[in-house]
Amino acid sequence: MKCPFCHFKDTQVVETRETGDDTTRRRRECLKCKKRFTTYEKLESFSLRVIKKDGNRESFDKEKLKKGILRACEKRPITLEEIEKTVDDIEKELRNKAQKEVKTKLIGDLVMKHLKKLDSVAYIRFASVYRAFQDIGEFEKEVKLLKFRNNKNHSSKNPNTKKGARA
Repeated sequence: MKCPFCHFKDTQVVETRETGDDTTRRRRECLKCKKRFTTYEKLESFSLRVIKKDGNRESFDKEKLKKGILRACEKRPITLEEIEKTVDDIEKELRNKAQKEVKTKLIGDLVMKHLKKLDSVAYIRFASVYRAFQDIGEFEKEVKLLKFRNNKNHSSKNPNTKKGARA
């Protein structure tokens, strides 16, 4: 690394620290002028591209994802922190796929998966737009399926729930 003071080409790393955001902080000392300086190293993240339904491609837009989730969660008891964590988790899952391009279907499916865990009303709101329900019957079918899954999960988590048991 070139010294920013005297432009000598050789420096020595004196101290290295990992920061919380996947960045490495290094204190360096110039072997010629002996001045110290700090450098930061961060792994270059690849640009994620989204393949739209019509075949067009655009850059992944985290804010667009967040807006869609915010709209589904409107007037629900969900904090902004929970929404931001959901957005971060979805982005992380997309990047962990190690693909430079992802289809909008994958993004939509991940949003559905995360909203289902977060809030059933937000899930249904998002599903109604994402799946483009054509009529009330499709909407009712999705609500019934969600209720069935919630009841099934609730009863399997509660060891005191037995068939025929009285409350």
